[in-house]
Amino acid sequence: MSTGDDGAVRIAYSPCPNDTFVFDAWAHGRVPGAPALDVTFADIDITNGMAERGELDVLKVSYAVLPWVLEEYALLPCGGALGRGCGPLVLTRGPGADLSGATVAVPSERSTAYLLFRLWAAEVLPEGVGKVVVLPFNEIMPAVRDGRVDAGLVIHEARFTYQDYGLHCLADMGEHWESTTGLPIPLGAIIARRSLGGGRLRALAEAARTSVRMAWEDPEASRPYVRAHAQELDPAVADQHIGLYVNEFTADLGEDGYAAVRGLLTRAAAEGLVPAIAAGALAFP
Repeated sequence: MSTGDDGAVRIAYSPCPNDTFVFDAWAHGRVPGAPALDVTFADIDITNGMAERGELDVLKVSYAVLPWVLEEYALLPCGGALGRGCGPLVLTRGPGADLSGATVAVPSERSTAYLLFRLWAAEVLPEGVGKVVVLPFNEIMPAVRDGRVDAGLVIHEARFTYQDYGLHCLADMGEHWESTTGLPIPLGAIIARRSLGGGRLRALAEAARTSVRMAWEDPEASRPYVRAHAQELDPAVADQHIGLYVNEFTADLGEDGYAAVRGLLTRAAAEGLVPAIAAGALAFP
């Protein structure tokens, strides 16, 4: 197994509350029999790039990046983020704005949020979006508020705080996805290097699943870790964040979870947004 100098499994995930909540028990050695973790904190656009370069053993990435990394990495059936009522939002300064020909800020072009936005735009904006610019997610709402862009695609806790910027929700990408597919929204995936082998991959998946269950059983135990990395996020908002993004799909993707991932990547490939994935590429060893 590729490890750090101390023998720990090298893993990267975001400092967002859902990730620190999920991995708290494992990161702090409370999961019986699980390997130690050497944790790198990075936002998902950074971990997407790390996965494309083949860095680290285990990473939290966007489902949208899977078509570029599935040769080297396997999708774990647990630990990630899917859900309902938790999709990205398109925000504008005023209600009912027309985005035809508009400039829209997005957090990444290799993100589920971006794929959902493009699939939505393909249906509701016949003339298309004028220009897409990539900004760090924490800069998007100020850019919309200040008129530097016409609209912004926001993720994470922004769905709880955009009113503080005086902004309006033009469209909910998750709502559109759910109403057209009936499936949950696939957001963040946990992947692990295939070269670790089936036995080690299964052990990593079980460690992630156990860590999730331990967090549910004793939520207070994770609070110091969540608060330490929540980037000054209000504790109540952090709790909302966890409630939305950590759910039954985090413990096990299940039939609906896999259908959601396949559906997203199949539709995106049909629009020319991602390469098509091989049959069976999502199967867990």
